Amino acid sequence: MIHLDVVVTPKSGPPVTGLQQQDFTVLDNKKERPINSFRAIRGPDADVQIVLVIDDVNTGVEHVAYERSELDKFFKMDGGRLAHPIALAFLTDTGFKVQDSFSTDGNALSASLDQTFVGLHSIVRAGGVYSAEERYEVSLKALYKLASREAALPGRKFIIWLSPGWPLLSGPGVQQDLDTKQRQQIFDDVVRFSNLLRSGRITLYSIDPLGAADFNTLAFWWTGYVGGVNKPYNANMGNIALQGLAVQSGGMALVVGNDIAGDVQKCINDANAYYEISFVPPLDQKPNELNKVQVRVKKASVDVRARQVYYWQP
Repeated sequence: MIHLDVVVTPKSGPPVTGLQQQDFTVLDNKKERPINSFRAIRGPDADVQIVLVIDDVNTGVEHVAYERSELDKFFKMDGGRLAHPIALAFLTDTGFKVQDSFSTDGNALSASLDQTFVGLHSIVRAGGVYSAEERYEVSLKALYKLASREAALPGRKFIIWLSPGWPLLSGPGVQQDLDTKQRQQIFDDVVRFSNLLRSGRITLYSIDPLGAADFNTLAFWWTGYVGGVNKPYNANMGNIALQGLAVQSGGMALVVGNDIAGDVQKCINDANAYYEISFVPPLDQKPNELNKVQVRVKKASVDVRARQVYYWQP
């Protein structure tokens, strides 16, 4: 069974509510699949836990101060009353740390944020290829650790990763010379993360805290890899970009804004109203076969977001 958490939004405003099963169509590799189960989730029925990741390794200390002030602003909205439980996670060059418990007390989270930022260090973003490789490895290990932790918990989970993304040494004008073993490793990582996020009901979001300062020719290069990869020999490091994994999971990649507090709220709004849909995938598939999913809605002028790909596991 493939389970989808589907968010339907107008061009602006809160998620659309009141839709029925007959309003939805699910396509798997362009073929319509019968909907096996359907449930509309709204308000207090939403069992969603959220982890906010402060990524100092890839962001750099010069931007973390602004990020901190924006998060403080978010936590203190509505007098510090949060609609959904949140935990903080911190990625630094000294390791990865996740708070043990979730809280709906924004003031307490703000105080915790102040305390944890004391003594942060940063792997230098301009440290060359060796620094880039180190940040890449540290980042992927952290994402796997966090996703594995959250997948073990019941209900739906959001991971909101505040970061410009880890270095991939790829993109426009960059020629990658990867051997067969390297491409196989990338493919295995893509499948591993995709399956872990899907089976754990985790939606990943990416917010670039550099905002307009990071708007350049590489700002959207990852969009070319969102469709997934079908064979190991086609695997490229772009297939494992943070932003691409986020969009594939049904989340968002917010890359050019400077309103971090507003972007965090935009991500969390997805928890206020969504639709749980499941369908039976075709069973005559090979292991790790790529499937592209599309959810359509019989309603004009709306955007529909849900998991876009999955890799078949017999």
